[in-house]
Amino acid sequence: MLKYLALFMLLASTAAHAQTSLQTDLPLKYLEQASPDTNDQPLVIFLHGYGSNEQDLFGIKDELPANYTYLSVQAPVTLEPGSYQWFRKKGEGPYNGETDDLKSSGKLLLTFIAQAAKKYHTEANKVYLVGFSQGAIMSYEVGLRHPEAVCGIAALSGRILPVLKSELKPDEKRQSLAIFIGHGTVDKRLPLKDGTDADSLLQSLSLKPQFHAYEGLGHSISADEIQDLNAWLQRLNP
Repeated sequence: MLKYLALFMLLASTAAHAQTSLQTDLPLKYLEQASPDTNDQPLVIFLHGYGSNEQDLFGIKDELPANYTYLSVQAPVTLEPGSYQWFRKKGEGPYNGETDDLKSSGKLLLTFIAQAAKKYHTEANKVYLVGFSQGAIMSYEVGLRHPEAVCGIAALSGRILPVLKSELKPDEKRQSLAIFIGHGTVDKRLPLKDGTDADSLLQSLSLKPQFHAYEGLGHSISADEIQDLNAWLQRLNP
């Protein structure tokens, strides 16, 4: 019975995605779920990981607060049809973030955030970035460099790039930024240390990230993590 229920839920989710049309009126393509009246509603923007697409995180919205506006963005660099990335890595060894892709994607995303907030009648103090893996890296990249553009960032299985870390200094504008960090303890792609290092760095800048380590979780998102993310969003918008 459970097997068939899981299959039904998967088919229902696929059908829902198929019925959601890709929007192209903003600088980046995206999926949307918005109520008829979006005035002053919190706006959550999902940023997918390497090689994925805008559908990847969109289903999470069903487990997050109702009556929010949810957008799921397609990264601008194409790997192949249906597969996208925010930036390309150059050379061997750890990626430091020094590529033209990172800069151009950051600018595009920043413009997208501003235009989306205007379209959905939401102020920057109610805009949240929720990114996974490479999308989490972009959440840090844009949110920490431009804290005036968003109220909070949720980095799921991500890291703060060395090129960004070296440029971060204490800044009063950043003090009101809400930060959620979630990371699996057995993540082999981006190890737990990337999450704990980000937490330590942000605390050294007098920020107060909410950090969660998920026991036994690899490079993925768990039900517990979504539940914690939901509680974080609810607390920010009681």
